[in-house]
Amino acid sequence: MLFEHNILTTCTAVTPQKTATIFALIAVLCWSTVASAFKLSLQHVTPPQLILIAATTSWAFLLGMLVIQGRVGQITQLTTKQYGVSFLFGLLNPTLYYLLLFYAYDMLPAQEAQAINYSWAIVMTLLAVPLLGQVLGKSDIFAAVVCYLGVLVIATRGDLLGLEFANIKGVALAVISTLVWSIYWIYNRRDEREEILGLFLNFSFALPLIFIYCWFSGELTGLANGLVWQGLVGGIYVGLVEMGLGFVFWLYAMKHAENTAKIANLIFISPFLSLWLIVIFLGEKILPSTLIGLALIILGLVVQSFGGVKKDAQH
Repeated sequence: MLFEHNILTTCTAVTPQKTATIFALIAVLCWSTVASAFKLSLQHVTPPQLILIAATTSWAFLLGMLVIQGRVGQITQLTTKQYGVSFLFGLLNPTLYYLLLFYAYDMLPAQEAQAINYSWAIVMTLLAVPLLGQVLGKSDIFAAVVCYLGVLVIATRGDLLGLEFANIKGVALAVISTLVWSIYWIYNRRDEREEILGLFLNFSFALPLIFIYCWFSGELTGLANGLVWQGLVGGIYVGLVEMGLGFVFWLYAMKHAENTAKIANLIFISPFLSLWLIVIFLGEKILPSTLIGLALIILGLVVQSFGGVKKDAQH
């Protein structure tokens, strides 16, 4: 890949593992900024408008990647089944996932929405039981309990006994978005399409769906009449960094990693760096409940990552 080759040739003395680490850290940096970018953008555009701008930007970015790689012709060379898969995946991501996520960010403080969003890995583990026939180990169950205790702490802002939710609708949307994201990645494991080509086709099918949603909800009229430059720039940033560059750099990191576990663990840096950026750019005062809840979620993810290996019930 030309994009990847140009980067690698500038650092020929770097080992594959160090190269993977550099790519992974760039991806982590990209993803750490997006919680602030979501919230800042949503001050100027609505969630449907934001996903329309961002998805269009990401679609153009992915198309550019295919052009650079000389693989545009492959877009029309897939089977009917693969195009059907592209439609279903595009419905899940970006359409449903980002609509739910942006609505959640619109209703919740960024610190709460981003912390809850990190529970998706636990959700994926739980959904793998009915969808993939996997068996939960004791560590998986413990991790899920700890993780969702953290979500509960964040959702109630520490009032566990009173169970009074600060914004139950926003929390529900954030949790449902993790379900959609997890389902997408579970079935994506069986996807035989090349990653960037597959993602481009997902967005190609998603864009008309997003456009239709914006049309019937009246968001296109609002976008045409009231779009300000901050909303446009924010949407482009989200599409380029969150949906484009972050994914590509993470993909290259996994490809070059000699030890994928060490690379995957770098993702734990992201939520704390994200909180720091939220304080700087949004001026949010980080609540103790957010820190405690996030710590519990991260603890659950660590236990889930290192606690054992899940087995497939069919073997």
